[in-house]
Amino acid sequence: MKQGKNSWKFTNGVYIAGNATVTGPKEAQGPLADTFDYSFDDLYCNEKTWEKAEQALLKKSIELTLSKTNTRQDAVDLLISGDLLNQNISSSYVARDLDAPFFGVFGACSTSMETVAISSSLVDAGHCSKVVASTSSHYSTAERQFRYPTEYGIQKPNTAHCTVTGAGSVLVQNEKSAIQVEGATIGKVIDYGVTNPLDMGSAMAPAAANTIVQHFKDFGRQPEDYDIILTGDLASVGTPIVKKLTEQSGYDIEEVHQDCGLMIYHDSQKVNAGGSGCASSAVVTYGYIMQQMMENKLDKVLIVATGALLSPTIVQQKESIPCIAHGVVIKRVKD
Repeated sequence: MKQGKNSWKFTNGVYIAGNATVTGPKEAQGPLADTFDYSFDDLYCNEKTWEKAEQALLKKSIELTLSKTNTRQDAVDLLISGDLLNQNISSSYVARDLDAPFFGVFGACSTSMETVAISSSLVDAGHCSKVVASTSSHYSTAERQFRYPTEYGIQKPNTAHCTVTGAGSVLVQNEKSAIQVEGATIGKVIDYGVTNPLDMGSAMAPAAANTIVQHFKDFGRQPEDYDIILTGDLASVGTPIVKKLTEQSGYDIEEVHQDCGLMIYHDSQKVNAGGSGCASSAVVTYGYIMQQMMENKLDKVLIVATGALLSPTIVQQKESIPCIAHGVVIKRVKD
């Protein structure tokens, strides 16, 4: 049902039955390594191209999700997936090998929560019983498409992000399980005029703040109502900006805010500002956060995945970077 201005409250029981995370080698060397289900030893993921490697990541995460929940492919009512590549090719090429209807969506790095929000809405409305929500990103595919050929080896500024190589999937269903999807806040496109594609934190932070503030208004809540308010990939540049913007709107999130882009790598891994990409919020949420919930260490979390809606063509035309953020509330179902 509609909640406030831009939010949905799921009243008929929407649950996450299973989750899986798959990463590349760099992520497996980070502080959250033991929360991932599977990690490949090299960036090629046993494939011949970067693009096929990303497909391998995504396919593996879906297969693991279904396996962990003992769910057959033909029992899935819908696959909703998206990625960063032109025409969502990672998701589309994986979907052709799955026995399920498919929605391909694009929200850049906000795609993880976009797919969960849409999946939950369809399950809550009774249109579907089981939906797989997935997303992926790969360092080398993103670098090749959005920035420079990986072989070029350009030196990056401290504001630049490192695209997370990984994929995450969840099975959203109407049958009760340990983690419930309580609601979602759908973001608006926000553009503060940032034009530098190597400074995504500054570009995305206003969108994250807008969604967080709107979520508080729609649900009549305060930051302390959550154990964690988790943003997707603002990293070291965007994190202080989102805190300042939300505080200016009357909400101090300092004590509960964390950012996936700062959590996934060690400082010693030389990732400039931190992690980004569709997989940043996906692998941290579906790995670490849900593990903490299953261990009864977290009760309620607001995840706000952030995305920069740019393309190389439009950036070369000196356009600014519009951004978006989608928020989803998950909570532990208490006995």
